[in-house]
Amino acid sequence: MANVTTETGKDEGIVTEVRRRYAEIAVQGTSCCAPAPTAAAGCCSRPASAGIAQEVGYTPGELAGVPEEANLGLGCGAPLGHLKLATGETVVDLGSGPGLDALLAAKQVGPTGRVIGVDMTPEMLERARDTAATAGASNVEFHQGRLERLPVESGTADAVTSNCVINLVPDKAAVFGEVSRVLKPGGRVVVSDIVLERPLPEAVAKDVFAWCGCVAGASDRREYFAMIEAAGLGAVEILKDEDYLASLVKVAPEEADAMLAGWGVTREELTGTVHSITWRAVKSPGGERGAL
Repeated sequence: MANVTTETGKDEGIVTEVRRRYAEIAVQGTSCCAPAPTAAAGCCSRPASAGIAQEVGYTPGELAGVPEEANLGLGCGAPLGHLKLATGETVVDLGSGPGLDALLAAKQVGPTGRVIGVDMTPEMLERARDTAATAGASNVEFHQGRLERLPVESGTADAVTSNCVINLVPDKAAVFGEVSRVLKPGGRVVVSDIVLERPLPEAVAKDVFAWCGCVAGASDRREYFAMIEAAGLGAVEILKDEDYLASLVKVAPEEADAMLAGWGVTREELTGTVHSITWRAVKSPGGERGAL
């Protein structure tokens, strides 16, 4: 079992491993989040299948309107639909991956709008740019960068979104600070992510594949939302909240058992520990952050 450490000063090893795993799926189209390199579970430990996007909330109409290459089944929700985007708005997609949410947002904001996708993995960026070119989406752009230091000017975004990515970042407080910085006053954010109800079993918490699989890097729910509030984001609403393992067992019991076996834990040990959530918040007045 491959181990990771989250001690101060050593988080870059985690970032490097996450980048490597997501580069693999961008190039090969194979699983990125399995508990072992040969396991068949999809990102966030969901089954890798053509219907995964519908499973987490995307509609058939939305998926039919973007190139198939934009959908790699990497999310744990469908946050974009809750943003209620308007024509001409500017949207930032954190951890934009192959570009699914960015392309959907580009359609919603129209030719006078702007969509900025940010991802740290060059292979994902290449795939996203190719997909955007195929779609003819001239109002979307993709930039390489870390979510803790977004390559986006302060106060320029009407909306920010992210789908099952912030859990992968060791310094989540910095990410929420950046969200607040780039949003205009009154701007809104909708995120799908993973949180913990209680500490993970030690075997899972220290496993690198569990981190890349959106589990080991997740924060305690109370700490997570405290960081959001500290960043100047308020009026928080929980739009979806479900037990992560229970939902996986329901749709793909074999994949769930393979994941658990890879981590050396039972269903009973993990059930109720990990939750998949979608939340919405608004940048509070006076919640400005430092300039880029």
